[in-house]
Amino acid sequence: MKPFTVSRGDSPVILGMPHGGTWLPDDLMARLNPTGRALADTDWHIAALYEGLLPGATVVASTVHRYAIDANRDPAGVSLYPGQNTTTLCPLTDFDGNPIWQPGQEPSEDEILARCDAYHAPYHAALSAEVERVKARHGAAVVYDCHSIRSRIPFLFDGLLPVFSIGTNDGESCAKTIENAVRTRCDEAKGLDSVLNGRFKGGWTTRHYGQPRQSVHAIQMELAQRAYLSAEHAPWAYDAARAEPLRAVLGAILTEIDTLARSGALS
Repeated sequence: MKPFTVSRGDSPVILGMPHGGTWLPDDLMARLNPTGRALADTDWHIAALYEGLLPGATVVASTVHRYAIDANRDPAGVSLYPGQNTTTLCPLTDFDGNPIWQPGQEPSEDEILARCDAYHAPYHAALSAEVERVKARHGAAVVYDCHSIRSRIPFLFDGLLPVFSIGTNDGESCAKTIENAVRTRCDEAKGLDSVLNGRFKGGWTTRHYGQPRQSVHAIQMELAQRAYLSAEHAPWAYDAARAEPLRAVLGAILTEIDTLARSGALS
């Protein structure tokens, strides 16, 4: 199984999807306990949610489940949110803090390094190549990192998560024009609440690629799954009717980012 797929387009916008994959090697799946084998922490149906919203967008998607290695974590293992509960580069627990590996089957440090080489590095090599290609064509590139998560996870955050959690690493990862455009579109969405740089400020992808002074911009969008799934539990069914209002907002966001990037209005 190739650890990533690339759908190449002509837009300056690149959609990153590090957590939509559900594939695991048989030997790793066998080492997971029943909690782990449920794969509950997947960004369920994230590709379907964004499909067709911006014709011409490049899509780089990991096919590998985050329980093998998390492509949105620092490969050096540094925490993105020091002092807060979170999952690690190679998760030992699910989002509820429950162990996912059978006793004695947790990955060793050497195994984590091998998984980085096998899965994490190839995904980011592909994403980096698309950033360079798009920047060479348009003079700028925008990495829009696509994520989703259950609305209530007490281990990670209090209360009900807003539908839109926008992350720009406190304004450091992209031009203010992008941040303002995305925030405005979300604020104007009826019945869909939002927050900027709240619990999710942007993962390693956003922080690593977001270099506005080098004309590479990055923004993370974490979506509450209640906005497009029938229910936030197995079988994690996609609800097309429920998703339509969300897709309308996401389509407007991507179109506006594309327009800003093509016009050179990134400041």
